[in-house]
Amino acid sequence: MRRSGRLSLRRRQDMDTPDSGGMTPLGRKTAETGINITSTTGYSRGLTFIRTHTLFGQSPTRRIIPQTSLLQENADPQKIAFLLRKQWTLYSVTPMYKFSYGNLKEYSRLLSAFVAAEKQKGLAVEVGNDFGIKVTLSTLLGLKGTDQDQVAILVQIASRSQLPFENAEDKVVWSGWFCCISGDDLLESVPEDFTCLSLFLANGAESYTAIVGSWFQKTFDCYFSRLTISPLNLAWMAAMWTGCKVDSHMAATELVFSVPCIPQSLDISYAIHPEDAKALWDTVQKTPGEVTQEEVNLFMDCLYSHFHRHFKIHLSATRLVKVSTSIASAHCDGNIKILHSKHLIGVLTLLTELAISQIQ
Repeated sequence: MRRSGRLSLRRRQDMDTPDSGGMTPLGRKTAETGINITSTTGYSRGLTFIRTHTLFGQSPTRRIIPQTSLLQENADPQKIAFLLRKQWTLYSVTPMYKFSYGNLKEYSRLLSAFVAAEKQKGLAVEVGNDFGIKVTLSTLLGLKGTDQDQVAILVQIASRSQLPFENAEDKVVWSGWFCCISGDDLLESVPEDFTCLSLFLANGAESYTAIVGSWFQKTFDCYFSRLTISPLNLAWMAAMWTGCKVDSHMAATELVFSVPCIPQSLDISYAIHPEDAKALWDTVQKTPGEVTQEEVNLFMDCLYSHFHRHFKIHLSATRLVKVSTSIASAHCDGNIKILHSKHLIGVLTLLTELAISQIQ
C-alpha cells in the first residue's frame, strides 16, 4: 500500500460533535425540553417477550452481506432521495402496541395537536385547529430487505407558509422515519398486536424529536432510546463499506480516533486512498457473501501498522469515533449520513441489527 495515510490532529472542541440530548433513559428528564419519558405496561409486556424468545445482544462473529441491495419497484424516488446526504440521529424503538397503518391520517392530526400543545408550553389546544404546524405520517414504500419486513414510516413536521398564495409550499422543519430492515427474527418472536419498526432516524431540532418520541411512547406503549455505535461496530462499518462497489466518484476512507489528553482531548483523522483501502480489503476477505470478525480485525490491524510505520503513532491505543466512506459516514454518538441509494438497504440492515440488539 502506498503512503496514502493523511494525518490530521484536531482539538476536540474544534470538532463537530453532535449533542447527545433529546430522549433520555427511562424516567429521566431532558434539560432541553423538560419532557418526561415513563414506562408503560404494554412496553414492559412486549419487551419481556422479546427477551425471553430471542438471542439479541450477542456480538456476531460474522455478518452476511445482503444478497440484493436494490430498492423495491414501488419505491418513491423523491422520498428515497430525501433520505440521502442528511445527518440522521439514530434511536432504537421497542415494538409499538396497536399501531395501525390504516390510521396514519388520524395519527397525523393527533400528533399535530400534540406538537402544537407542547410548543405552546402546555396551553389547551383543540384538535383540528390550524396551529401554523402540520405533521404528516406517510409510508416509505420500497424499503424492505425481506418480504416480511414492516413498511417504513416517514414523519414530517412542516411550518405552514404565511404567504397569501394558495399554492405556497410548507417548509419542512423536522423529519424522522421508522424502519426494520431484515428483522425477521424479531418479527417472528413478537405477538400480532405489536408492530416492529425498531430503527428510528431523526433530522432536525432535538426538541421536536423529544416531542414526537414522547407522543409515540404514550400512544403505542413503546420506548425510544438513543442508539450509539461502539468502536467495534464502527470497525465493521469501515470494513464492510470499503468493500462495496461504487459506480460514481469514490471518496477516501477516513477514520477519526479520539486521544485522551490533558487538559483537552485530541482527534486524529486518518484518510486512506479509496483504491488502496479497497485493495487491502480484497486481500483480507476470504469468504464471498459474508464478513467475519477475524477479517475485520485483520483489516484494521493492517491500517494501524501502516499508520505507525509512517507516523509512529499507535492507533490501537486510541478510540475509533467516526468512519467515513463513499457509502456512508457514521459517528459513535449515533449519527449517520447515507450517501448512495444503491447501498441504502445494506446500511439499514446493519443499523437495524444494532437497534434490535439494544432493546433486549
